[in-house]
Amino acid sequence: MFNWLDKIPFAVLIILSLFLGLAPFRPEPHLVEKIRMLVHGQLSRPIDIFDLFLHGTAPLLLLLKIFRLFLQGRG
Repeated sequence: MFNWLDKIPFAVLIILSLFLGLAPFRPEPHLVEKIRMLVHGQLSRPIDIFDLFLHGTAPLLLLLKIFRLFLQGRG
């Protein structure tokens, strides 16, 4: 089911996670801002939800790939 994730190199996911997860670098990364808004229940505008999805996809894929690799190593 996740064979497509195995085909994405770790380097690509790490670079995307750093750049998209931390962009813009000032005044604070969008991902941090959107997660804070989500925790406080303020994430309601469609553009904010899209920003969370856009900036959070690469880090989420990286975490899934690491988790999948960990599970394959145990099995």
